[in-house]
Amino acid sequence: MNEIATRCIDIIAKSKSIPADSISLANTFDELNIDSLDKINISFEVEEAFNIEIPDEALSTLRTVGDMVEGVTKLTSAPAPIPTP
Repeated sequence: MNEIATRCIDIIAKSKSIPADSISLANTFDELNIDSLDKINISFEVEEAFNIEIPDEALSTLRTVGDMVEGVTKLTSAPAPIPTP
């Protein structure tokens, strides 16, 4: 498992007070009892941990831990936007 996956799983585990080793990329948020408010709180933690911004519309498409890891991977590998003067 890569560093992004490990960090995302650790954030979810801490948020839900469950052991990180019981979470896999295949777990759905429903299986982990993550509701919409949990998802928002977890997304804030992930944004801070990776210094990224997750678009609000992307949150509604996340169904599994793997979806979150895939999204974070894409956002962290995207070129930084050029600041406007």
